[in-house]
Amino acid sequence: MSTNRKLVKIFRDMALMYELKEVEWKPRAYREAAYGLEGLSNDVKEIYEKKGEKGLKEIPGVGESIADHIVEYIKNKKIKKFEKLRKKYPKEITELVDLEGLGPKKVKKLVK
Repeated sequence: MSTNRKLVKIFRDMALMYELKEVEWKPRAYREAAYGLEGLSNDVKEIYEKKGEKGLKEIPGVGESIADHIVEYIKNKKIKKFEKLRKKYPKEITELVDLEGLGPKKVKKLVK
């Protein structure tokens, strides 16, 4: 799986977990970043190697904080904030949203 696809999955999962936590603006920010990464023809790693963090911020939906997450993933193959959220919300929760008819609101009810 490419770096872009892995980050898209991570950012979508983070958006869901923030939605479950009822954080108002973060879900949208992470979804927009995921959408921006999906639209790239180049691997995000190549962009970072050529243009640094500035190049990452040129990707639609990627601001300073998300660019930092991308750099962290490129260097360490993980994102600490994601790992912390993952401890609170098991992998199965994010997989439930992939089922047809189950959105974040229904998953939240199931979790409670």
